[in-house]
Amino acid sequence: MTALFDPTVYPSNSVDWIKKLIAYDTTSRESNLGLIHDVQTYLHLQGLETVLTHDESGRKANLFATIPAADGRRTGGIVLSGHTDVVPVDGQNWTSDPFKPEVRDGRLYGRGACDMKGFVGVTLQLVPEILSTPLAHPIHLAYSYDEEVGCVGAPVMIDELVRRGVNPDGCVVGEPTSMRTIVAHKGINAYRCRVHGHAAHSSLTPKGLNAIEYAARIITAIRELADDYKSLGPYDQDFDVPFTTLQTSMIRGGIALNTVPDLCEFEFEYRNLPGVDPEPILDEIREFIESQVLPAMRREHPNAAVELEKLASAPGLNPDEQAAITKLVRELTRDETVRKVAYGTEAGLFQRAGVPSIICGPGNIEQAHRPDEYVELAQIEQCEQFLRALIRTQAIQA
Repeated sequence: MTALFDPTVYPSNSVDWIKKLIAYDTTSRESNLGLIHDVQTYLHLQGLETVLTHDESGRKANLFATIPAADGRRTGGIVLSGHTDVVPVDGQNWTSDPFKPEVRDGRLYGRGACDMKGFVGVTLQLVPEILSTPLAHPIHLAYSYDEEVGCVGAPVMIDELVRRGVNPDGCVVGEPTSMRTIVAHKGINAYRCRVHGHAAHSSLTPKGLNAIEYAARIITAIRELADDYKSLGPYDQDFDVPFTTLQTSMIRGGIALNTVPDLCEFEFEYRNLPGVDPEPILDEIREFIESQVLPAMRREHPNAAVELEKLASAPGLNPDEQAAITKLVRELTRDETVRKVAYGTEAGLFQRAGVPSIICGPGNIEQAHRPDEYVELAQIEQCEQFLRALIRTQAIQA
């Protein structure tokens, strides 16, 4: 993993920090350790301690650091949270190299510019300012891995925080919101379904069991369930998509036109409103498989099977207008509008661990995951102003 910058030389402004981070290819399938170790070295040079929590392979890590209060206290305070991974650029037509950031026409272009190395870069730029501020409450930095594949890394970090008794008072997740306040998001639940049939020559179809055809029955049932949520609710009109959604996103099966396929696998996801329990949704899909699909399959072949594997899940973020962090961010952004979004973040994970959370960060979510992803320089400046104001609220008041 090679960056464009000397890892021993650290930027003096937010834009250069963001460029430095973008230069690391931290696509979720890759390791993020180059970026994490670089940031860790920088924080150590600032006199800060860091805690890394790794995935099982050891190729990825979360980083957590605390800037303590003036009295040395490390518990309580506010977490500034961001993920370090980015989505792939495969098949996308970029005007410039996605990992060689460029500034053009008041915009900083590069993969992750808005989602969400923009926010992470601003927080790193402000570390010396935070250190020079006599804090009444600590400020924590939380940088995770594998958010883009289902918020896989953050739970490892959050479990460690709970174990160490950090007990933050609130968390700001800096996903791109155009620096507007987001108070809620949906949960996400991702699964792989494997349908096992029996192979045969296509001229002898009664001797085989077509896995693709039975997978199609399950996929159709998932679509029918999605249609029910769309037409029957429940609804929350504050969301951009005001009902729970389901979809099948990938499918693989078969080896040749003249062969009855013995395996078909597909991935599906559902995004539930925060007030909708995700487990009954899976239960309904599983019940359909067990009561309708498997009996029909086994009438054709006794060894038929269907497997469901959980790939990822993350809870939704419930709105909490009475939380101190919500009131603080609304005051600093002068934004009282109620906004809820269909995409997922790590805010719901922090909330589940007892840390009230809010979402506010630079960039527009419509630019995320697209070719020529960018963040406006004005948004970076606005984020700096917001975080500086937040830091002042955590300072000892004369």
